[in-house]
Amino acid sequence: MTRRKIAIAGAGGRMGRMLIEATLNDPDCQLVAALDVAASPFIGRDAGELLGRPTGIAISHDVDAGLAAADVLIDFTRPEGTLDHIQACLRHNTQIVIGTTGFDAAGKAAIERAAETIGIVFAPNMAVGVNVTFKLLEVAAKILSHGYDIEVIEAHHRHKVDAPSGTALRMGEVVANALGRNLEECAVYGREGVTGERDPSTIGFATVRGGDIVGDHTVLFAGIGERVEITHKSSSRATYAQGSLRACRFLADKTKGLFDMQDVLGLKTLSL
Repeated sequence: MTRRKIAIAGAGGRMGRMLIEATLNDPDCQLVAALDVAASPFIGRDAGELLGRPTGIAISHDVDAGLAAADVLIDFTRPEGTLDHIQACLRHNTQIVIGTTGFDAAGKAAIERAAETIGIVFAPNMAVGVNVTFKLLEVAAKILSHGYDIEVIEAHHRHKVDAPSGTALRMGEVVANALGRNLEECAVYGREGVTGERDPSTIGFATVRGGDIVGDHTVLFAGIGERVEITHKSSSRATYAQGSLRACRFLADKTKGLFDMQDVLGLKTLSL
């Protein structure tokens, strides 16, 4: 396969630096652009400076110039920034891998429209292990469909701005779909005061924010006399970066369409 030419948004951030390092280490990928907002203190500095690996590529805020030479943009920024980047990708016929979370319905609809023209992988979590966990949750929910209360507990670092996490919400969606429910109708976000007995048809969410937790997610199936817990814990953002590059390679022969990591990993056709 010809090396995929990669542009990275949010290059000055923690995830951006991890993506740069992973791209530099991947023989199938080539870093061609590193992008950040105009106010970033990293504008004009070498993309590999903080890694101690000069690349000859300066971090820039000129998205159009950056995408001119790119096959794929990897974006883990904020919804408003990602939506602007999608428009630039449409102008340049550049594919995009989206790890950004926190989109509202209008934002998701904009991504779906863009996928009618370009190839997009959009997933709340790019880690391979998390996506395997989604598949396990689907199976568990179908088996534990009666007599088990379902709660989703997630923890992230103090800097995360959205809650629950996109991964937690996706876990809830997977479980709800397996049970034939609509998550928007059955989700309960936090509890306080006299709440009354738990409605067995609901899926609860609890959120923890603190320190430097990369990402912990647990789905609890609580029955009478037993509990089943399915947990995924991330200790490094490297897993997200590696999954993102896998998504870039997946898009190599896709001229358009909306995909997720379940497609990338072939999990949708896997029978358990």
